[in-house]
Amino acid sequence: MREYDFENFEAEWRRRWEESGMHTCKDDDPRPKYYCLDMFPYPSGAGLHVGHWRGYVLSDVVTRYKTLRGFNTLHPMGWDAFGLPAENDAIKKKIHPRENTKKNVDNIRRQLKEIGAMYDWSREFSTTDPDYFRWTQWIFVQMFKAGLAYKREMPINWCPSCKTGIANEEVVNGVCERCGEAVDKKNLNQWMLRITKYAERLLTDLDKLDWPEQVKLLQRNWIGRSEGADVVFTAISARDGSRKDVTVYTTRPDTLFGATFMVFAPEHPMVAEICDPAKEQEIKEYVEWARKQTDIDRANVKKDKTGVFIGAYAVNPVNGAEIPIWISDYVMMGYGTGAIMAVPAHDERDFEFATKFGIPIIEVIYSENAKRDASGALTEAKRTAYKGVVRPVEGTMLTVLKDTSEKVNQCLAGRKKPGQKSRQLQDARLDIFEAEVLGRADSARELRQMRMGGSPRRPAPGDAPRSRIIRADGNRRVASGRDDGLGEHDLPGMRRPGQTRDGHHAAVGRLLVVFPALRFPEVRRRSGGPGGARQMAASRPLRRRH
Repeated sequence: MREYDFENFEAEWRRRWEESGMHTCKDDDPRPKYYCLDMFPYPSGAGLHVGHWRGYVLSDVVTRYKTLRGFNTLHPMGWDAFGLPAENDAIKKKIHPRENTKKNVDNIRRQLKEIGAMYDWSREFSTTDPDYFRWTQWIFVQMFKAGLAYKREMPINWCPSCKTGIANEEVVNGVCERCGEAVDKKNLNQWMLRITKYAERLLTDLDKLDWPEQVKLLQRNWIGRSEGADVVFTAISARDGSRKDVTVYTTRPDTLFGATFMVFAPEHPMVAEICDPAKEQEIKEYVEWARKQTDIDRANVKKDKTGVFIGAYAVNPVNGAEIPIWISDYVMMGYGTGAIMAVPAHDERDFEFATKFGIPIIEVIYSENAKRDASGALTEAKRTAYKGVVRPVEGTMLTVLKDTSEKVNQCLAGRKKPGQKSRQLQDARLDIFEAEVLGRADSARELRQMRMGGSPRRPAPGDAPRSRIIRADGNRRVASGRDDGLGEHDLPGMRRPGQTRDGHHAAVGRLLVVFPALRFPEVRRRSGGPGGARQMAASRPLRRRH
């Protein structure tokens, strides 16, 4: 059998394909369009390895199949070339970043061409091209004007050797996976995007996708919507007795009477302001220890609970009880407000913490199935399904609240819509809680208390589109803003080089690759971006109604 001369044979066919332009997508092709986009590689000095091709071969096969089925396929390639890793690589080699990046790109392009991948190289671009990043800058400006971009101090995993933040998965046994240097937590003032504004749309549109159900479930969990209320506690400083508001988020405000302590993230800035001076050294040592833990380690529900009482107390807004404030690594600044109300009778982590440190456990939603000791005390936390049965708690404003499950059903009867059962149930719970427990009018239902949150591993930045806030003084306010985010109508009219304004929508240069929707005529054209700055609406207090 004759030996396969792949070097000469494949080189000849690559030349023929390139000269014929068979992989080039034509804008005026009347055939149905099919768009396939790979994740662009980082142009590192090491080049591509077989793991890259394992991913690219799937899109290559699909693109070839669609082409043979009569589609006008667009399969572009580009380079994700910005970032500190590229800069550090250039510094290490003592080469200008532009020259180093170009050299790496040339090498990877050669590799992709040698494997015969079906790419439209006429649309190749790099994120370092001015024609590209001018539009990323423009998009950021529009997000800022719409109130979607803001600055916030957030802790990150910082590698002092790489001089960059790294993902939790890149921290192995406390050291950087790349260089072996010890990793530290560092608070940086960073730009954040309120991606939570799009969460509801993303969740709804998942139902329109013909994806495997387990894949859609992963997406839903990543978006991580939860619905509840913000509750404002009052922290009393152990230093001078001054009082500060502390907002916590809860999906179960009906359990407020069972909150027997508060937990702050060790990095919470208020800790230093209100802690007992005699506790400062103990707190400092604990904070330093917690900073060395990864978010994945801290989110592990099976790990032993640790913490320090800071010597300060908080006032529960529904009963005036003063409860101790602790810090613990299982609460993280990047999730929610960085502080929680702890209800040990109905939360597993809070139960373990309270049991270890001897903190009272008050059961407020009774369950006959809960495990108890001989005295009747709980031996495990019980996430009881809501029935509205709240037990009397001595010394609080609540003496008895009858079974309100019928009221929940009544509330639901007038607002049932397909696919919204959980949200409507939560709305009913909060309405009843305000009316029965706080003595507030039931007419506040238009103040929907939806909050988009992420999991502890993937916290979703930004505040809720709307969130009902419960305060001890009886006031309510609603944090509001532009809920629909930015849409296609906010995009400017653009054209490719050489194309007249009378032609259909097209992005400048290679922007077509990233935003294919711009190519279709039904997208409304505007001469500029959104008119005027759309800032977040100022919150106004809503007076308590009697």
